[in-house]
Amino acid sequence: MDGLTVTVSVRCRDGEVIEDRPWITVPVDLLGSAAPWRTFRWYKGQKHYSGTYWAATTQDHVIYESRLELARLLFADFDPLVHGIVAQPFLMKAVVEGQARKHTPDYFLTTEHGPVVVDVKPRRRLSEPVVAFTFAWTRRVVESRGWSYEVWSEPPVAELENIRFLAGYRRKWLFARELLDELRRADLDCVPLGQAAGHLPDWPEPYVRAAIHHLLWTHDLHADLTEPLCSSGVLRGTA
Repeated sequence: MDGLTVTVSVRCRDGEVIEDRPWITVPVDLLGSAAPWRTFRWYKGQKHYSGTYWAATTQDHVIYESRLELARLLFADFDPLVHGIVAQPFLMKAVVEGQARKHTPDYFLTTEHGPVVVDVKPRRRLSEPVVAFTFAWTRRVVESRGWSYEVWSEPPVAELENIRFLAGYRRKWLFARELLDELRRADLDCVPLGQAAGHLPDWPEPYVRAAIHHLLWTHDLHADLTEPLCSSGVLRGTA
């Protein structure tokens, strides 16, 4: 890493803290099962919108420290290639240009294409010298292991609102298995969203509509999410 010495500290879910392990030796499994290095605080007048989100991907709660972090979390939970999500996964320490530096990334994702370390920051702040410098050396560190590093800013509004809406239908146990199976067998390819519920007349229409939204969340059905979802939007089956 061009002389860059990096160590990582990880907080385990059982409370144990593993400190200052050489970055190159830290197992993926350890990072993928870590507890948040820091947790958010609640106080009157705070500027950040913090909270927890129940992720269908992990079947567990994941913390976020801002609305923008929540947006990234929604996208990760919706992504079928993502199998693990850890917030505030580790504390990274490095000596860069003769000075000690510290940084805690926002998310660690385990995906079918390998680990992804994510930092979330509003687009307007990316040009700030401290932010740009921190993200630059963090990228060097992450990519030195052949992993991916992502700086994530505001997503397209329509896509975010669609995913936020579909997330309301992410809990599989709320839907009858028989109904989901019938919808998967039904030929809904090229059917407008507003007409799809009528293809299962033996089920109450509100139940069918909700189940269709669940199958859009699970990618058993598809629709154009770059435009606001509406009754005229065309459904697509899994190719």
